Amino acid sequence: MAETTNTDTTDAEPANAEPIDAVLAASGLVTHPAKRYFTKHHGLGNDFLINLTEGLPDDGADLARHLCDRRTGIGADGLIFGLDLEPGSTATRYQFVLFNADGSQAEVSGNGLRCFGQAIARARGTVGLDIVAETAGGPRRLTIRAGEAAGPAPATIMASVEMGPIAPGIEVPEDLADVLAFEASEPVAGVASATRWGSGDIGNPHLVFEVPDVEAVDLPALGRACEERFGGMNVEIVQPGAQQGEVIMRVWERGVGLTQACGSGACVSAKLARDWGLVGDMVSVVMPGGAAAVLLDEDEAVLRGPTTFVAGVEVTRG
Repeated sequence: MAETTNTDTTDAEPANAEPIDAVLAASGLVTHPAKRYFTKHHGLGNDFLINLTEGLPDDGADLARHLCDRRTGIGADGLIFGLDLEPGSTATRYQFVLFNADGSQAEVSGNGLRCFGQAIARARGTVGLDIVAETAGGPRRLTIRAGEAAGPAPATIMASVEMGPIAPGIEVPEDLADVLAFEASEPVAGVASATRWGSGDIGNPHLVFEVPDVEAVDLPALGRACEERFGGMNVEIVQPGAQQGEVIMRVWERGVGLTQACGSGACVSAKLARDWGLVGDMVSVVMPGGAAAVLLDEDEAVLRGPTTFVAGVEVTRG
């Protein structure tokens, strides 16, 4: 059982340095404290609880399932733990550990990383930030420019993440849309209209379908069908936007379900949309929660968009 108390982030202390997972396990620095302080943030509605900690919890999956529940917990798409890998207020390397709402562990999250950067900047009491987050999908550089805000709320800033290369994903059958529409255990309404599909891996796996109308596809059914066929999979559907260089995207995230936005999915969708001739190197990806910018350079991507601080919460375990 855990009790939660809303608090103000101005009292948050910067995280102290601790070794990465293997060293933590070997040294006994995996922790189970009575209290933890979290900040809640969202990137275009894709929301996360973040704990800057001195040691990874031994029950992170259970905490994620409990705290991310929108009826019995605080509510979030994911739970992030951050460990300072360099002591001091000007550390440039942090360990980034992400659990999905169902307790499964994820390699990387573009929106989660941007929220992570805001949490660190607030804990430091600074505006600008330039750090490297060590994720299960590899290192990712994230930056926040001093003095730059987005939107009317002062708690909203702009953050960028160098998401790295987008590699080829799983092999996708040429008749996949028809199979999912007519032969899946749960036939998927609307997917037969898909004109193209492809996969990509940006540290986590994605499957992207181009359709005439993203609202006409039963995306929850599509996500479940793809995960049944291929295992854990993030699934996006896209259509060309009204403006040049724009795509409209909806997403089903593994371990969560439907979300308002997905940063890694936006990057893979932008790359495939460019491969398909829909856009160039500068892409605006419009999702239910808003638009993110993706800059493509060869097969690498930089994700940029707003990040908003929501609240601080102290969780008491009992």
